[in-house]
Amino acid sequence: MSYNPGDDFASLVSRANPAAQQNPYGRPGASNYAPQAGSSQPTLAPSVDDRYKLDPFFDDDDEQQTPHATATTFPPSVSAPRPRHPGRQPSLTILDEPLDSSADLPLTKAAAPPAGRSLNNAGSGGMQQQNTWTFDDDEGLPAPNSRYERGGQPRNAPLRQQTKRTWKWPWEKQKALAPERKIWLNDRASNEAEGYCSNYVSTTKYNLVTFVPKFLLEQFSKYANVFFLFTACIQQIPGVSPTNKYTTIVPLALVLLASAFKETQEDLKRHQSDAELNARTSQVLSDAGGFSDKKWRNIKVGDIVRLESDDFIPADLLLLSSSEPEGLCYIETSNLDGETNLKIKQASPKTSHMTSPQLAQRLQGYLRSEQPNNSLYTYEGTLVMKVDGADRQVPMSPDQILLRGAQLRNTPWVYGLVVFTGHETKLMRNATATPIKRTAVERQVNVQIVFLFLLLIVLSLVSTIGSSIRSWFFSKQEWYLFLDAVPTNKAKSFVEDILTFVILYNNLIPISLIVTMEVVKFQQAQLINSDLDMYYAKTDTPALCRTSSLVEELGQIEYIFSDKTGTLTRNEMEFRMCSVAGVMYAETGGAADNDEGEAKRTFDELKVIAGVQSGTRTLDSGGAGSGGGKESMTVKEFLTLLAVCHTVIPEVKGEKIVYQASSPDEAALVSGAELLGFRFHTRKPKSVFVEIGGTTQEFEILNVCEFNSTRKRMSTIIRGPDGKIKLYCKGADTVILERLGPNQSYVDATMVHLEDYATEGLRTLCIAMRDIPEAEYREWAAIYDQAAATINGRGDALDQAAELIEKDMFLLGATAIEDKLQEGVPDTIHTLQMAGIKVWVLTGDRQETAINIGLSCRLISESMNLVIVNEETAQATKDFISKRLVAIKNQRKTGEQEDLALIIDGKSLTFALEKDISKTFLELAMLCKAVVCCRVSPLQKALVVKLVKKNQSSILLAIGDGANDVSMIQAAHIGVGISGVEGLQAARSADVAISQFRYLKKLLLVHGAWSYQRLSKLILYSFYKNIVLYMTQFWYSFYNNFSGQIANESWTLSFYNVLFTVLPPLVLGIFDQFVSARILDRYPQLYILGQKNAFFTRTAFWMWIFNALYHSLILYGFSIIMFWGDLKSSDGLDSGHWFWGTSLYLAVLLTVLGKAALISDLWTKYTVAAMPGSFLFTMIFLPIYCLVAPALGFSPEYSGIVPRLWGDGPFYFSLLLLPCVCLIRDYVWKYYRRTYHPASYHIAQELQKYNIPDYRPRQEQFQKAIKKVRAVQRMRKNRGFAFSQTEDPNRQEQARLIRAYDTSQVRPSGL
Repeated sequence: MSYNPGDDFASLVSRANPAAQQNPYGRPGASNYAPQAGSSQPTLAPSVDDRYKLDPFFDDDDEQQTPHATATTFPPSVSAPRPRHPGRQPSLTILDEPLDSSADLPLTKAAAPPAGRSLNNAGSGGMQQQNTWTFDDDEGLPAPNSRYERGGQPRNAPLRQQTKRTWKWPWEKQKALAPERKIWLNDRASNEAEGYCSNYVSTTKYNLVTFVPKFLLEQFSKYANVFFLFTACIQQIPGVSPTNKYTTIVPLALVLLASAFKETQEDLKRHQSDAELNARTSQVLSDAGGFSDKKWRNIKVGDIVRLESDDFIPADLLLLSSSEPEGLCYIETSNLDGETNLKIKQASPKTSHMTSPQLAQRLQGYLRSEQPNNSLYTYEGTLVMKVDGADRQVPMSPDQILLRGAQLRNTPWVYGLVVFTGHETKLMRNATATPIKRTAVERQVNVQIVFLFLLLIVLSLVSTIGSSIRSWFFSKQEWYLFLDAVPTNKAKSFVEDILTFVILYNNLIPISLIVTMEVVKFQQAQLINSDLDMYYAKTDTPALCRTSSLVEELGQIEYIFSDKTGTLTRNEMEFRMCSVAGVMYAETGGAADNDEGEAKRTFDELKVIAGVQSGTRTLDSGGAGSGGGKESMTVKEFLTLLAVCHTVIPEVKGEKIVYQASSPDEAALVSGAELLGFRFHTRKPKSVFVEIGGTTQEFEILNVCEFNSTRKRMSTIIRGPDGKIKLYCKGADTVILERLGPNQSYVDATMVHLEDYATEGLRTLCIAMRDIPEAEYREWAAIYDQAAATINGRGDALDQAAELIEKDMFLLGATAIEDKLQEGVPDTIHTLQMAGIKVWVLTGDRQETAINIGLSCRLISESMNLVIVNEETAQATKDFISKRLVAIKNQRKTGEQEDLALIIDGKSLTFALEKDISKTFLELAMLCKAVVCCRVSPLQKALVVKLVKKNQSSILLAIGDGANDVSMIQAAHIGVGISGVEGLQAARSADVAISQFRYLKKLLLVHGAWSYQRLSKLILYSFYKNIVLYMTQFWYSFYNNFSGQIANESWTLSFYNVLFTVLPPLVLGIFDQFVSARILDRYPQLYILGQKNAFFTRTAFWMWIFNALYHSLILYGFSIIMFWGDLKSSDGLDSGHWFWGTSLYLAVLLTVLGKAALISDLWTKYTVAAMPGSFLFTMIFLPIYCLVAPALGFSPEYSGIVPRLWGDGPFYFSLLLLPCVCLIRDYVWKYYRRTYHPASYHIAQELQKYNIPDYRPRQEQFQKAIKKVRAVQRMRKNRGFAFSQTEDPNRQEQARLIRAYDTSQVRPSGL
């Protein structure tokens, strides 16, 4: 077969998509439609990746991954449905029409077959056979003359502007979808009748219908609330409760209302974010024939949308036409798959001519499209167009689909047909439902509440047994109590007594604990929001804690899963330095970093040498670059190569040239050439034009040998203005050095410079060239054309042809490009690793790029050994992982402990996540200090997080900035979104939003550590203070013969938690700092306390419980001794029961307030108000209440008690004595612990108190010198090269792409 150049060009776009090379969600080109009747084509098994298609509601505990079917067959017995629209007659003529001639283009050959065609219809000459089967809904197809106007109703009938939204109950089953959907072109009435989903998107946790059930389910998953609800119910039983029947239900209602208010406030923020997104506007084709602005939420399936450069795509669109030649356009999908390189899309040749609203409005027909799914890289559909009274079918493929969440780049405008909207878009199908997350501390509190409930039951049983013995056996001896006779129904009496004592002791479990925790967490979130250290002034973006209920887990993180693009890097490439003719050049001069002490020259000096700027030259005597005329020629060739050897398209915007490039590295190199005076400004199909020193020169492009990861280089063969043919080549140093000729002048100096660049984390390329004689070129061109015409193995043939010409080159120099990291990223990652946190990077970028970034951001250190997993099959992946795991284990048994970094690509990761390998893979990853997963899909990111979450008890954090990170963010315990740049989908779905990665350090090491320690102290103290009071009631039961008599007045008991001790837990939980932020930043190892749960262990819990029992026993015992025999007051009267009970109550209160003061690490004005202030408030409030309440009919027990109690000396003596006796033990124990067995934070507190200086900076200077030596040694073996464009070994799409452009021609405006 002869080679057709048009074939290659037309197929270039399909090869620019990852799906065309390696489809992670299914077979390339596989149809979801039925095969031809009678076909012998076997049903293919689902691919490995099909098992991991994302179920939007996948559960953590799912053991089986259900494969998704990749093909659907329909039995011939299935009857066709009735026509959906009156007035349309059944017709099968459309399927009998021959396919449009565009199917002969390789672009469409590589695409999905049209609906109703099987794969074996495609032959070398195009799809020629016709089908003998029909769809089960063919009766719904219109007759050619009846489709476009229905029953006299005009097409484009006006519809209401308000988006129609339908409610769906959670239990409602999803309707089975037909194999395809039909989208009518320029017929809104028909599309409205189809009932397609609106473009409204919601990421909220609640709505009006689900709020009450969801909220109550979440609240009553906390055992404390269930217990108090049970207590409130039994309090309503007459004759059972010893206390007022409203003393539990009222506080519980207040607790639930406070929680409901907090949840509502947080979800309202999500609603506001959604409202902002849904209110964005795009231009939509109107009935009048022009484009008008319409809000995103009002965009509907079937609308034709006009987008301009840098616009975000509002829904999944089918590309119809664009401003570029052949309907081409560029989109950036970093928000979807994390890849930084631009993707090329191309409209069908049958629609690319529609470059005005009038032409677009004339489009008639319909689109037969696949149903919504979550596969980002596949699409199948057929556009049926009405052309000259006949229907023509045009197949559609992923090359024509523009996904919501992507961004149009470097293309003035495009037209697109809306295919999927709202939650049916592929982006939203990859999102998971907003989960209800619960923290480890909350789960631990639930367990502790169960323990306390069991303790309560034991106490109730003991008291009930005592009461039963009294009433059953000793009631006659206690005749003076006027008790009833022995009860006839002893079982009923026993149960009622148990309930009585459960109510009496129910406050062993503090009812205020849950609401106090909620309030404290909310305030901790506000402290995060108002932290100026995490405020980014450039974008006016503060930190935003969207889910306050998770703040304490910020202090317990052990694993961080991070995206790369936009999270660690800015996705900005900058031409930083270059080495030309053995001399280093940079924007600013100065001493070089190498040991030879060679000075850097400036770019201005380079321009002087190149002759594009006047000035004086500074030459080193005897230096590598002191060759005079030779140096000048080398510089000119170097800069000419940068301006000519690329696939960049120039676009003039005003007086500035913007470079369109599928690789940001290429754009940076061309911009660097422009900066140095070689300005590339025009591209034609066969030549490029460069302005050098004010003169434009034309360079004819003869051939382009493209970059791929095997070649690691790119070459362009050009004919210069002087008629000479030259080969320009740029690539990785390892491949360029092998292809150099003899007599090289600059190799040694350039290698030294490369090592310096690599040490700084810059991405390097070597630059080389050679002159090619005319005869040699003609001979080679014939070989190249023959290789390009090869059908099978074209990529290998082209590579071999390139090898013949890429030899005996002369090294001109090297370039250094900086992939700009976000500010502070290396220091942040290093600090987090020192804090015991393992960082995993999950990125859609290429392996080499990811490794380079890992090195530059200090994720991968110089001393680490890399374990690279890059296998092609599941068995090979399993064998490799198993062997490396065994080798590492054996090595560590011998005592060798070396740091490891695991690098795995997306294909190997697919195999590694299979059930039989996943545990082995995880075990290997656990042994590594850093893990980098490359070329991963959004689903794989979530699956990696879920794998670690399911098999490890660690707390996980995921951080990202794009829509492709949402699933990962929601799968982790804590999700952090990067906001303030672009693409806020991740920030809206995250629990915490920050604007810079570096803020993660303070968020975790300071706010996280504080929140965890504060909350731990709050919970333990809350348990303690309630047990101290209510255990005195239990001890009193032995004194009152288990009669159920209470020691204190019932409303005063309720005031204990609601008024008198409410402030100390709040102040401890909001303002306490066990060490300062400065110390936590200086010593990140203190963060390990949270990872080990050091402040909230089971031992700590029981120590607090026993301490509370001890205090309650001391308080009760001493008070009984002091009031033994009913202490006489100063007026000679007996003090009485309520005199003693109130004295005991206030002694308990002062003791627990003193305990709070003893455990407080930071004293502020709030601490003073909460602890001494609470007691003063009680001493003022309680006498007033005792005077007023009896007069109003409340608390008659307090009648006349105020003058007797507050005027009595022994009362004040007991208040001084009892707390001191209790707390002296606590003070001695605290002194002993801190003096003889200090914890790490005790030492840090001493450093903070006495401001002891830190001498480590001197050591760090020495360590940096050592690290640089190691870095140089390592980089000699592994230097990064700068290239991240899309590649395909079998096609030369970039070369064909540049042949299509003529930037000297005026483009259509699209208006």
